[in-house]
Amino acid sequence: MANIPVGKLPANLLIDLLHRYTSPDERIVLGPGIGEDATIINMGDRYLVAKTDPVTFATDQIGWYAVHVNANDIVCCGATPRWFLATLLLPENETTPELVETIFRQIAEAFDSLNVSLCGGHTEITYGLDRPIVVGQMLGEVAPNRHITSSGTQIGDKLILTKSIAIEGTALIAKEKPDAVRGVLDDQAIQRCVSLLRSPGISVVRDARLAIEVGGVRALHDPTEGGIATALRELAQAADVGLLIEEEQLSVLPECDLLCQHFGLNPLGLIASGSLLIAADEDHARSIVERLKLEDIWASVIGEVVPADQGCKMRKTDQRLDKLPVFARDEITRLFE
Repeated sequence: MANIPVGKLPANLLIDLLHRYTSPDERIVLGPGIGEDATIINMGDRYLVAKTDPVTFATDQIGWYAVHVNANDIVCCGATPRWFLATLLLPENETTPELVETIFRQIAEAFDSLNVSLCGGHTEITYGLDRPIVVGQMLGEVAPNRHITSSGTQIGDKLILTKSIAIEGTALIAKEKPDAVRGVLDDQAIQRCVSLLRSPGISVVRDARLAIEVGGVRALHDPTEGGIATALRELAQAADVGLLIEEEQLSVLPECDLLCQHFGLNPLGLIASGSLLIAADEDHARSIVERLKLEDIWASVIGEVVPADQGCKMRKTDQRLDKLPVFARDEITRLFE
């Protein structure tokens, strides 16, 4: 039997495992499933929203990063991030007190912009690691029946995307492969790409809150591994719908385009934290876009939700209709093989 490549588990395998190894619980409002960003548990007067996500790239901002990627998935459920737990797995023979304190300091820095508190976790020096790994767990809360799920997407909804695609992927390539990138970008452009993690940043908390304030939001989804194409397919699968995407409405950073051309990558499949995918009813979609732009967050209607039997399609700039591409793994993993 062939080994599974680096990246997310294949969707079909994960669906089968979840079907066979999860059990029902009447207090679980939203359980595990493709395209759903977190789990929701009924606590009586409020819903608890919980999410866990690791940061595995060798980034010098790993603690800060772990907080934000987990907070993103909490707000995609319409909830407010409140409490954070962190599991720090640290490399043998390479861990110093200074390294550990740096990670703690980064976590605390991320809390400042989110009003989140550290409430627990675990730390250990782990055999066989060549870099730190932080596994974050974020807990949030939302009023009953105010939660949002990907399965709430409906036929006729408009799809909105904030910012440009592959912000995270562009930053990570520049950060982790600077020598290879210097043949494509000058030092100033490389630093500009690295700074994308902070500006416009990988957080979508503000994007989500503004969209919810306007109203009409059916679903929010945070594109991560597998890029925007995978996020769109996950959204469609969760709601059992099809999608029609307009390629010309997808914003790709010029630096991202150059790097993808140089390394032979497709930006549609490149890890994409920093963008938010919003499904909204037609009456509110334009108002959401206008509100986001007023707050200096670029946004565009990139397509619409169609019946499931129409599949997931993309209208190319030459007006041809193609299937939305499928990525078995994130495009960035090809650079780390």
